[in-house]
Amino acid sequence: DCLSEQRGDNTAFFAFANTVSARNYHGTNECHGWLGIRFQTEPHAAPSEIIIHVRMLDHENALQQEALGILGVNLVHGAFHLSQNPDMLVKSLLDNLTTDRIEVDMVDFHGDAFLHVDNRVISLRLVQLGLSGAAMFSADGKVLQPSEHLRKKNVLVERGRFRPVTHVNIDMLNAARKQFEAEDDSGPEDTISIMEITMHHLRDDNDSVDLEDFISRAEVLEATGHTVMISDYPEYYRLATYLSRYTNRRIGMAMGAHSLIDLFDDRYYATLHGGILEGFGRLFKNNVNLYIYPYKDAATNTLFKVDNLNVDEKQTYLYDYLKQGDHIKQIEAFNEDYLHIFSPDVLKMITSNQMGWEKLVPDVVAQKIKTQQLFGYKAVE
Repeated sequence: DCLSEQRGDNTAFFAFANTVSARNYHGTNECHGWLGIRFQTEPHAAPSEIIIHVRMLDHENALQQEALGILGVNLVHGAFHLSQNPDMLVKSLLDNLTTDRIEVDMVDFHGDAFLHVDNRVISLRLVQLGLSGAAMFSADGKVLQPSEHLRKKNVLVERGRFRPVTHVNIDMLNAARKQFEAEDDSGPEDTISIMEITMHHLRDDNDSVDLEDFISRAEVLEATGHTVMISDYPEYYRLATYLSRYTNRRIGMAMGAHSLIDLFDDRYYATLHGGILEGFGRLFKNNVNLYIYPYKDAATNTLFKVDNLNVDEKQTYLYDYLKQGDHIKQIEAFNEDYLHIFSPDVLKMITSNQMGWEKLVPDVVAQKIKTQQLFGYKAVE
């Protein structure tokens, strides 16, 4: 206030702060920290804020200090010169740095300078630009800091395209969670369930992201009240490794039986020296279990579950081993009435104004799609 009285007519003020946990002597701690700036875009303007969370990857304390100094300068520069272009601001955070030294897994924009900014899109940009392997936001659209929200939690993840969310998606996660929680003495408060989309499922044929399509998916996921994660981990074992970085508790992955069959295709492990065995070793080493939702073959009316799935003949012994070890679990409390629902079919019905799609999705999702005209929905006049 004193400075404002003396210089407020011709000065824009800012305050910068950070708090970090740098590498300790033994090198055993998680090296991370928060940086934030509150600033005015012009004299007498209401203050705006940028808050970021970072992981420091340098192995020496002095190098971490240097990287934080560069990042801090970039943040101050971005606040005053790039606030009108948040995409460029985010990209500029690692000027003169690399993702081998600093990972930015959360950015939160607030205030008058960012009234037009959707922080969910900023979360997507972090992953898209390679600043972070994953980003999270809550059911009300607020960005989340992964280590804070995953710490000491049992984590259950359902991966999907969610174009749109259907009864199957909700039933799969709810049934898996009921079974997941029943397997130990933990209460509901000890478990976080997440709906996750990979960048692979967001990019189009030109390797770009349709932001309108992304927002449509985010809106319907939030309508169902679920935490959302965007990741750049197309392989399940990489996702499991990421989650185990933040929690030492149980990790569950809910997936359809079709996805489980794909998981046993050794083509997906061509880049690993140990092939499919290394891939599964990485997947299951951190207290990870798979929860499998069945599918019904429309032609034969056969219900395929864990016990009668036809994986690649070369992998049958591996599959039996994992089943017997209880790493692959059948979801028991599924709703068979939902097994005919497939998201691509529902999306086609929505875009072509075909009647009846509303019955295939939760009521809150149908209402959200209609009121906000998501996924190309047009009201029939």
